[in-house]
Amino acid sequence: MKDMIVVDGLVKSYGDVRAVDGVSFTVGEGEFFGLLGPNGAGKTTTLELVEGLRRPDAGTVSVAGLTPWPRNPALLPRMGVQLQASSFFERLTAREQIRTFASLYGVPPGKADEMLAVVGLEEHAKVPAEKLSGGQAQRLSIACALVHEPDLVFLDEPTAALDPQARRNLWDLLRQINTAGRTVVLTTHYMDEAELLCDRVAVIDGGRILRTGAPAALVRDLDAPTRIGIESGLLAADEATRLFPADQVDDDGISLTITTRDAAHVLAGLAERNALRGLQVRGATLEDVFLDLTGREYRA
Repeated sequence: MKDMIVVDGLVKSYGDVRAVDGVSFTVGEGEFFGLLGPNGAGKTTTLELVEGLRRPDAGTVSVAGLTPWPRNPALLPRMGVQLQASSFFERLTAREQIRTFASLYGVPPGKADEMLAVVGLEEHAKVPAEKLSGGQAQRLSIACALVHEPDLVFLDEPTAALDPQARRNLWDLLRQINTAGRTVVLTTHYMDEAELLCDRVAVIDGGRILRTGAPAALVRDLDAPTRIGIESGLLAADEATRLFPADQVDDDGISLTITTRDAAHVLAGLAERNALRGLQVRGATLEDVFLDLTGREYRA
């Protein structure tokens, strides 16, 4: 896979705070790449450096073989950018907004209107942008980033503050964007989102990349136990502790949960005792990897 983005030793400081501290990674052409991290980890600053919105203090960035800083007119038409906080022109409808963005790239109005249909806003074309719901506004923002058909799309926390239905609808759209052949770079702190959408992810904290890889590979490499749950009352907690190799056994009156590193042994034993009603088996997730790397302390 040819590299669309190459970042090497990127550094950016604000006074005494080093927001990006020697970040290096690559993104392949056509790849869906996620940049994950807690609040203040350096995700947005890294993205802005790659987009050419900020000048790095040190290190290099190459996007499609070109340098994004200083602002490169040859590169701008190849990129679509959806910022963390979207702003629209006041009192313009959704159709007027996207037509205005389209005109900046010489895209005809008809093509702009087609993009509204792609993001499911055709029926809201005459609605002022400020009256759109959160999910609809995010879709319009993405439509404006895509209207000139860029090769590379940057999305900075596109589903932040959306309800579950709006998030899943937007996931479908993001899959379509990537399936159409575009390279997508996404920042998010929703681990389920990254696990579902991304080919590879990089976990960043304190301005440094901690781990990079496919979500499934990162989860597989984590030495984490399996949680096996059955309906409470099928087996006493003390009996489960005696019978099975378990790190922990909990019974909350609804479910008995056995945390173990020998899931096969436990499942076979439960089956022998006809104690599989309500069975749930939960392995490690990308969230477990994230917490293992970044810690569990609350970040304001």
